[in-house]
Amino acid sequence: MIWDATFQFVLIGALLIGATSGTLGAFAVLRRRSLLGDALAHAALPGVALAFLWTQSKALPILLLGATVSGVIGVLVIEVIVNYTRIKADAALGIVLSVFFGIGIVLLTHIQQSAVGNQSGLDKFLFGQAASIVRADLYVMCLVSALVLIAVCIFYKEFKGLIFDAEFLAALGFSPRRVDLLLMGLIVLSVMVGLQAVGVILIAAMLITPAAAARFWTDRLHVMVIASGILGALCGALGVGISALAPRIPTGPVMVLVATGAFLASALIAPKRGVLARWARRRANARRENGQHFLRAHTARQDGQGDAVALTDIAAELQLPRARVHRLAKRLSRDGCVAIHNGACSLTEQGQKEAEFVVKSHRLWEYYLVYRSILERDHVDRPADEAEHILTPEMIEQLETLLANENIDIDIHKTGSGYRRTGDDG
Repeated sequence: MIWDATFQFVLIGALLIGATSGTLGAFAVLRRRSLLGDALAHAALPGVALAFLWTQSKALPILLLGATVSGVIGVLVIEVIVNYTRIKADAALGIVLSVFFGIGIVLLTHIQQSAVGNQSGLDKFLFGQAASIVRADLYVMCLVSALVLIAVCIFYKEFKGLIFDAEFLAALGFSPRRVDLLLMGLIVLSVMVGLQAVGVILIAAMLITPAAAARFWTDRLHVMVIASGILGALCGALGVGISALAPRIPTGPVMVLVATGAFLASALIAPKRGVLARWARRRANARRENGQHFLRAHTARQDGQGDAVALTDIAAELQLPRARVHRLAKRLSRDGCVAIHNGACSLTEQGQKEAEFVVKSHRLWEYYLVYRSILERDHVDRPADEAEHILTPEMIEQLETLLANENIDIDIHKTGSGYRRTGDDG
């Protein structure tokens, strides 16, 4: 039966690992310490081996204590390297990761070749073995997870200040270095919680991936922290369920794969930062800009307000294929900006207002660039062409107020409408 005691222990352990790692992962990602979890996990391996050699015990509290001490030493070594040498943080993380992991592998090899090697089973800390979690292990994991989450609640404001404005945090009387050490210490504990189930190799993924996925959905820190913790817990639980249904599939890697799937889904469908949302915004912006170029070109070609202009003339003005211009005209007709008849189009009242606003935006921005001596008159068209699509009525009003009392010729290019084809800066 799948819902036995072992499954329940593993499920609760996975929930604790996901929630703890996800919560602290939000701070690690925003603090740009994403590789810290990986370095600490590798740095913990020598502590596990030395704890076993010292006590000859496989009890999880003893092994986690050794791993924690070793991880804290790794943190201190990273701090010493960064603060007292010219080596950057990423290089320091790489040094600690490789050196400590190498020491751990040497110690594990020594243990396996010793008389008690067959009984050690310490290799599970490399790749994880969630099925080995027992009730006593679960108690330890619950205790450590509770300490981590309580500490996050207590020091949330300090962590927030450390991430976004360390100088302001220092002005309030807090030591940014101590707060940073506290955060790294909590990350050490979080890594220790997941070592047994996920392993040294993959635990960093559970720290980083849920937080990176949550970042796509929100701009607010507390929402990201909560969402990352919940997402991590769900990924852990779902990974356990899939592993239980598919025999001989390790739980830790499945948890990581589920978290990776959540990240990919978030990157794709998140409403603001997702790939689809960004593509939709770019497409909408391109459609709006093309429509405004059409209206401005129509204004440049028409003899009087309300006169019809042939689509071939607009295509020549825009230097675009007639088929594309025809599609633009159809879309603008659906939007109520133009009326099409016999291969020509005329602006509606709505289209005329939009065209006048676009031309005004273009002309005022050119005038501003020349007035402020930012660019010469023969170099302002292209910047104005880019700016005209983002100027708002409020910004236009400010420009008009700023330039109201100046006597510079406002018709810079002597074109009347202010429209010129792309690249025509003469």
